[in-house]
Amino acid sequence: MLTETLTQLFERDLKRLANEISLYKDESHIWTVQKDISNSAGNLCLHLLGNLNHFIGATLGHTGYVRHRDDEFSLKNIPRQDLLLNISNCLLIVTETLQKLPEEDLAADFPIEVFGKKDSTEYMLIHLATHLSYHLGQINYHRRLIG
Repeated sequence: MLTETLTQLFERDLKRLANEISLYKDESHIWTVQKDISNSAGNLCLHLLGNLNHFIGATLGHTGYVRHRDDEFSLKNIPRQDLLLNISNCLLIVTETLQKLPEEDLAADFPIEVFGKKDSTEYMLIHLATHLSYHLGQINYHRRLIG
């Protein structure tokens, strides 16, 4: 039951992420930073994709994804179409992984220690969903502020 709910939330918010990236009238603005805005929408998008591909795809789904977290914040000017394709691929990985995750695995420890202690898989998945939502809000605000 919870995995179905989480799947729906990840699907909803990853589609919203794609929509936000699509709504930038000027593609170069995806990568704009100014004043006190230290992360562009593009870098936040890369960060979200790296985060989900690592913690859900590689850790739970055994996809073999290798995260390069520094690149999430240092890469620039990746074409919008590439970002959108990567969002679409991430959505597939997340939904397929969660659909295969047995409900009883939610109570088990997450396979890797993340916050200096063991947390349940349920806790980590809820954390990842709220993390996505948090940065999605930042991207929405960035788009309206810059655009």
